[in-house]
Amino acid sequence: MSEPKVGFISLGCPKALVDSERILTQLRTEGYQITPTYEDADLVVVNTCGFIDAAKAESLEAIGEALRENGRVIVTGCMGGQEAQIRAIHPQVLDVSGPHQYEAVVNAVHTYAPPPKKEANPFVDLVPPQGIKLTPKHYAYLKISEGCNHRCRFCIIPSLRGDLVSRPIGEVMDEAQRLVDAGVQELLVISQDTSAYGVDTKYRTGFWQGQPIKTRMLELAQALGDLGAWVRLHYVYPYPHVDQVIPLMAEGKILPYLDIPFQHAHPDVLQAMKRPAASEKTLERIHTWRQMCPDLTLRSTFIVGYPGETEAQFEYLLDFLQEAQLDRVGCFAYSPVEGAAANALPDQIPEEIKQERLERFMQTQAQISAEKLAAKIGRELEVLIDDVGDDGAVGRTAADAPEIDGLIYLLDDTQVQPGQRVKVKVTEADEYDLWGQRV
Repeated sequence: MSEPKVGFISLGCPKALVDSERILTQLRTEGYQITPTYEDADLVVVNTCGFIDAAKAESLEAIGEALRENGRVIVTGCMGGQEAQIRAIHPQVLDVSGPHQYEAVVNAVHTYAPPPKKEANPFVDLVPPQGIKLTPKHYAYLKISEGCNHRCRFCIIPSLRGDLVSRPIGEVMDEAQRLVDAGVQELLVISQDTSAYGVDTKYRTGFWQGQPIKTRMLELAQALGDLGAWVRLHYVYPYPHVDQVIPLMAEGKILPYLDIPFQHAHPDVLQAMKRPAASEKTLERIHTWRQMCPDLTLRSTFIVGYPGETEAQFEYLLDFLQEAQLDRVGCFAYSPVEGAAANALPDQIPEEIKQERLERFMQTQAQISAEKLAAKIGRELEVLIDDVGDDGAVGRTAADAPEIDGLIYLLDDTQVQPGQRVKVKVTEADEYDLWGQRV
């Protein structure tokens, strides 16, 4: 009997990508082949995103395409929790399951494309120790927890993924070690709330390689920093204990990079969002962090046009941007999410005002970003090479996460390899990217 073939479509955030990797690893271990084409697949798994309406529409479109091209489709992921909505549009899907329901997905695959029968399991040897990865070989996402304890009014993640559940620290470190041993040069630490890691276990002490380690962000960062790869922290809420990881960045143990989703700056808007933050203290702490680690890169995301946001509150946000001088910033016009508490708030902002504020926000930040990048001209920076083509190489500095931040271009330099870390002197800059030459 030939090995059954599974097609796989992974949508949404890096956390969903890690879920996809876990499912694919299990299927490959059981003897399934993974195919990139609809025609060859015995069935197709679609890992959906259901965070905002646009993501839901993309998920439904992907399910429809898979049904047209293949006809046998299993749905999982964040939108899978809304089975009735999916089946109302695509009643012919074979099975639907929610986020991180790994066993349910694999069992559905077993039902509709049974695995090959075998006495032993020879397929284990076909799976690399680090598992099946959907990222390039030189970087990988390391998910440290599931769920979130916050109840932000614009967000439905807790209803999709539940409350915070931290992975045992020994398990996280084992995975990180396997990734580094396999050649991964950059570990991107992700979760819904990285700074809350271990809160649910009361920071229980775990063990790794015979050594006790607390289940807490600081101790995790220290241990990861000993593995020799770049370590980048994403989705960090600005709790006071975050201050403790800044010295690790100053020492070069982990990358001097913090991804903190501030979402807004005005205290009244933050309160309306039910965000756990106070903007005045945030500015003080940003100043303190940069004193401790001058090379610190701060990335954040913001929402403009939240229900009830006044022009004065938006201007306050622009003033905050000027004061905070954040390095990398993303911004979204508020979009209603089915099931979110914010939908019931009064004073919804007209779409044209949202878009006008979004444009003003991005113009302000583009100027800040251009000035900060121009200040790097002449500096020598370590660069991780992502891609090499006929006309040169493309990489990222410590200040740039893959796919969401900027790039550095090494024109006419083809004598490097993806995954290589090299010293580069910056020669040019624009609002988002750098150009340079290898030293």
